[in-house]
Amino acid sequence: MSDPVQRSLADTVHTPFWSDRPDAPEPGAPLAGEVEADLVVVGGGFTGLWACLLAISEDPTATVVLLESDRIGHGGTGRNGGFLSASLTHGLAHGAARWPAEMPLLLALGRANLAEIIATAAAEGIDASIEVSGKSVVATTDVAARALPGLLALHQQWGEQAELWDAAGARADVASPTYRGALRVRTGSALMNPARLAWGLAAAARRRGVRIHEGTRAVSVTRTPTGVRVSARGGAVTARRALLATGAYDPLLRRLRAWVLPVYDHVLVTEPLTADQRTALGWHDRQGITDVGNQFHYYRLTEDDRILWGGYDAIYYWGNQTDASREHRDASHQLLARQFFETFPMLTGMRFTHKWAGLIDTTSRFTPVFGTALGGRLAYAVGYTGLGTGAARFGAQVALDLLAGAATERTRLRMVRSRPVPFPPEPLRSAVVWLTRAELAREDRTGRRGPWLGMLDRLGVGFTS
Repeated sequence: MSDPVQRSLADTVHTPFWSDRPDAPEPGAPLAGEVEADLVVVGGGFTGLWACLLAISEDPTATVVLLESDRIGHGGTGRNGGFLSASLTHGLAHGAARWPAEMPLLLALGRANLAEIIATAAAEGIDASIEVSGKSVVATTDVAARALPGLLALHQQWGEQAELWDAAGARADVASPTYRGALRVRTGSALMNPARLAWGLAAAARRRGVRIHEGTRAVSVTRTPTGVRVSARGGAVTARRALLATGAYDPLLRRLRAWVLPVYDHVLVTEPLTADQRTALGWHDRQGITDVGNQFHYYRLTEDDRILWGGYDAIYYWGNQTDASREHRDASHQLLARQFFETFPMLTGMRFTHKWAGLIDTTSRFTPVFGTALGGRLAYAVGYTGLGTGAARFGAQVALDLLAGAATERTRLRMVRSRPVPFPPEPLRSAVVWLTRAELAREDRTGRRGPWLGMLDRLGVGFTS
């Protein structure tokens, strides 16, 4: 096996690094029989977990039940890169373009949301390895480097602490010969261990009396005279209210299939860096790093000095397919490995220990869709487009506000009250996705938006890889 990429992947296990731990908690018992509750939450990711914890904290006497089809954090919650962002709008540029008048409030809400996540982890004794280290946005092409001054101005306009580095400055910080400049942003983001955060939130909810049933797949939701009934394999929950937090997986509510597109994102994790490799690499601030561009990588150091490397080759499968077999795509992991060694040639010969794929629930505008159904007795918050690790707490708050019929500063936001443009049915859906993907890649190469992307901009549609 002479190919260094093939060698690097030879002993890789196909499982998320975050949950591959001997201290992972045992799954909770599945639902058995008929249960009554004040609130039933479907989905044990960050949105569902935050919804349970927020609801029971608001009313400690409430009966709250959570149904998770697999295990807590099984989906995107346990398969992401562990980046926490204060942004609720998929970044400053996107929010400023879509909701400029509301940006001061959106920024304030996002920053408060991130602070509350960090404070809750501390108060609950959750060891999620949170590092408030900011991020670097690096340019690896001339086209990307020309975009950096505009990004600096945008961050400074909205009160973020940022500085612009040339190629020498970027490489002095993190030793990659591919860097042609970077924007170092000190505020607005952090890193964490997503599995431990999810497990900690579940434990905190259980301590307050929330009943969490894992291995329980919900199959339908119907309206009753006094609320809703969620039927599942093994039983059913009759409740006054229900909250859907299913992310990219097939929702119980048909309308969400038109708004949410499931996209597979791929990730690699290396073996731990040696002391010499760590010294050669630099990266003393341990910040998260992303590329400038539509198709971008995200990467970071783990607690034990591995490098998590993901992104770029996001894949949609015809008909919104989300079966587990789609998580296995050797071509995507080989592409990531090749790009990793191009970025860090001094690490050639390293091996990857873990690889996996996770689902991203994206909408045509990059931000979540919120709403109610069944006469206001069911609420939903889905479609985070990769930034749900932080925004999910905000999404849970919005959904709970909607269930309560409360007019709050959150529910009055245009982002909450409006709906994204629906995705067309197949076969047009796949054609649009792949055409747009090709045009975004062309924009990354040339710096020109092109007529197709320009038309989508005018329609209020945003696409990314």
